[in-house]
Amino acid sequence: MSSSLPLKFAFLFSLSLAGVASSAIIAATPSPLPRKLRAQSAYSFSLSTKPKATISDLLSLLGPPQQAASVDSRVALELQSCFKFLVPHNQTLPTRRSLNSKICLTSSRSGKKIDELILSPPDPVLELARLAVDSGGDPGAIHRALDPTIIPVPDVEGCKEDRCELTITPYGRRFIDEGLNSYLEFLFQIIVERGPSVGLNVALSRYDFFHGHLFLAKESGRLGILFHAKEYPACDKNVFPYNMGYCQVGSNVRYDNSMNLRNILWLAPLPSSSTKAWLAPGVLVVLDARPDGIIYQDLVPEYVNFARTLYEEDFGEVVVDVNYLNVGTEVPKFQIFIC
Repeated sequence: MSSSLPLKFAFLFSLSLAGVASSAIIAATPSPLPRKLRAQSAYSFSLSTKPKATISDLLSLLGPPQQAASVDSRVALELQSCFKFLVPHNQTLPTRRSLNSKICLTSSRSGKKIDELILSPPDPVLELARLAVDSGGDPGAIHRALDPTIIPVPDVEGCKEDRCELTITPYGRRFIDEGLNSYLEFLFQIIVERGPSVGLNVALSRYDFFHGHLFLAKESGRLGILFHAKEYPACDKNVFPYNMGYCQVGSNVRYDNSMNLRNILWLAPLPSSSTKAWLAPGVLVVLDARPDGIIYQDLVPEYVNFARTLYEEDFGEVVVDVNYLNVGTEVPKFQIFIC
């Protein structure tokens, strides 16, 4: 599978041990919309109709068969209609091959091998996924896997001139294991590479696609990342009349139907909490928040329904923000920062 990305990338992470704030489409800069308000859905169900979908339902459908079967069949059918898989969904773990710790997209890497890297990632990723579950979903277990070296976040595509701060902290860190850093780089690249196959066209830029939120799922402790694309659409008095602060200045991101696809979910394979077995393979899926779908109607808070935003804290315990930032000058170069 050939790559359409002629850019060179590197990863850096910025970490806030006091807690990770969301960097969803509502910017950290002043906004007329309250971040923490949780309005009710635009409609409600009576007791005689189907139950309202939950994030737990969504995660269960992407988990082991027993979990998937626990979801109300009517809710399951509607949720499944909103799943746009970037890698074919499978409920059984494929046989793993020996993989190098450095992962990159090359013209020699086949689509099948890329699928395998999502369904059954390299050992460093599997070890982190098992650590997440074995620790009982303890964010500290993931924090301890980070290199303590502090790396300042440099200017990103003219952010300083616009007084824009993309990361929660002005510094970042990386995982000690370079295989983990390489894998995160791979995830960003493959989302850009395969997104058009499901109608998601994104660019690696500070206005569009540059970050995700690593979380440990409620109840199961499953490791996942909720990515957000289309982060700062350009202000338009007709279609998007919202002032999102300094980071929106200069945006070339158009507000259109592609906003429905701005939430992308990666889930690591799920290990058993009692044996060495693996219960479910990895997942990479775009969550379609179109207005006539159940994700928009039940899971997107009403006060941000114009932005189609799903929030990472609804999925579980947020551990770190993962940022893939252009820190180059004339020739774009990218680094990943964990904040």
